[in-house]
Amino acid sequence: MDDGDGHFGERIAARYDDPSDERFDPGVVTATVNLLAALAGDGRALELGVGTGRIALPLAGRGVPVHGVDLSRAMVARLRAKPGGDAVGVTIGDFATTRVDGAFTLAYLVYNTIMNLTTQAEQVACFRNVAAHLEPGGCFVIEVEMPLLRRLPPGENVVLWHTGPTSWAYDVYDTATQATSSNYVTVVDGRGEFRSIPFRYVWPAELDLMAQLAGLRLRDRWAGWGRQPFTHESIGHISVWEKPAD
Repeated sequence: MDDGDGHFGERIAARYDDPSDERFDPGVVTATVNLLAALAGDGRALELGVGTGRIALPLAGRGVPVHGVDLSRAMVARLRAKPGGDAVGVTIGDFATTRVDGAFTLAYLVYNTIMNLTTQAEQVACFRNVAAHLEPGGCFVIEVEMPLLRRLPPGENVVLWHTGPTSWAYDVYDTATQATSSNYVTVVDGRGEFRSIPFRYVWPAELDLMAQLAGLRLRDRWAGWGRQPFTHESIGHISVWEKPAD
């Protein structure tokens, strides 16, 4: 950990905005913002795990008032340094429990951020926290991958998903607890660096139950931001739960 910033301290924040990463592809960002802006309507949006503002800044640029919650001051400092960064309000804290003022028509967690909560209890608390912030009729959106368990050969618990001349990355799974970790090995000037980030993977049906416990109901589920159909072959999903208006 770095100065209370969890696994996203200064060293990670300094290189987080990688234009070669698919997350920063303009088409991906535009599709994400288009859907979120439509769901926010004329209301306010709450981003949990706002980070460096990859989505919050262009969403705010579309006229949607955005407030973010994040544990990492280092990541938020990067957001603040960007054009328009002062237009996004940020509360420093754990997004499973941190409360902010006002009500929102939209809350969202993008790019697997729900898995940064490493226990089921924390994930349930997050849904309840969101429900307390949403206006009646408001929506909670999560973007998260499907667990890659189909790639595990019998008796194995490691999925290698990146190899390169000076770097490789792999995930480790514990199917008994749903604990997982993403692990990165990088060689710089002949010296190796290792970084490991813990997660808890979660299934769509489990998320639906968490939503139900929080008083939310499933509205839509797609395979991507372009609203592609979600099937058993989908590698991830965009799920939308709604707080009943009555």
